[in-house]
Amino acid sequence: MRDDGAVTSSTPGPRIPAPSAPRLIATDLDGTLLRDDKTVSPRTVAALAAAEKAGIEVFFVTGRPARWMDVVSDHVHGHGLAICGNGAAVVDLHGGPGKHRFVKIRELTVPDALEVVRILRAAAPGTSFAVERTGGLHHEPTYPPLHVEPGESVAPAEKLLAEDFAGPDVADQPVLKLLAFHPDLGPDAFLTLARTAVGDLAAVTRSSPSALLEISARTVSKASTLELCCQERGISAADVVAFGDMPNDMEMLAWAGRSYAMGNAHPDVLTAATGVTGTNNEDGVARVIEELLAARATA
Repeated sequence: MRDDGAVTSSTPGPRIPAPSAPRLIATDLDGTLLRDDKTVSPRTVAALAAAEKAGIEVFFVTGRPARWMDVVSDHVHGHGLAICGNGAAVVDLHGGPGKHRFVKIRELTVPDALEVVRILRAAAPGTSFAVERTGGLHHEPTYPPLHVEPGESVAPAEKLLAEDFAGPDVADQPVLKLLAFHPDLGPDAFLTLARTAVGDLAAVTRSSPSALLEISARTVSKASTLELCCQERGISAADVVAFGDMPNDMEMLAWAGRSYAMGNAHPDVLTAATGVTGTNNEDGVARVIEELLAARATA
């Protein structure tokens, strides 16, 4: 990135011209749209509003569960949809805090989740698990208290996944993803190990700086669910501009016609994106949106 804030290419060779009139902007949240203090800057709020006013849809595409979307609920316009859980759910945010509505669910089946637990217990002893259902998070006793939430159940993963555990109200809630934490392995080493061990049984990725993996159904990713949403709207990949910073964004960045890794992105993410912008604390997403709208105005 130049000192004047202009967007530059992150890969060798000539820069691919950014589309002057994208139809949809897809952006990750943590480390991308949100600053480190988890706020949306005034500049970014203005850029999102300007994009929607210009007729460009904005999708928030995140690993966060629906109940953690309050940070951006006030900034949705138009359709008000978000892709949560790394593609496991499409959520309507219009209801406001605590009233989000699931529009689409792509669940991880219980048999597959149990098999993943079995595999990782053998491949990486010391791994602890949490189960993310549509109604909340449930975890093992050794799982770190990364986010304390009301209504959590605590038990071994095999019991958390049992049909009769905690009554039908919990068992009937689809599993969106497993979370697997290792206290000693490095984050990338754990990811590589888990992907090798699990194979094509499930999709394994990560977005945390710690050795915390996020495991979804085999075909579920930010990219695959975004593609489904775009198909419903008659929008092609060429009409999409995407932003991200971590390995769970890579498929989405590779799928979109134009994509930007943040200046603070994981090194591997730079290989998936067609460009690079400023960091999340430098309003990198807003910079690109402003550039796209300016190009559109002069086209």
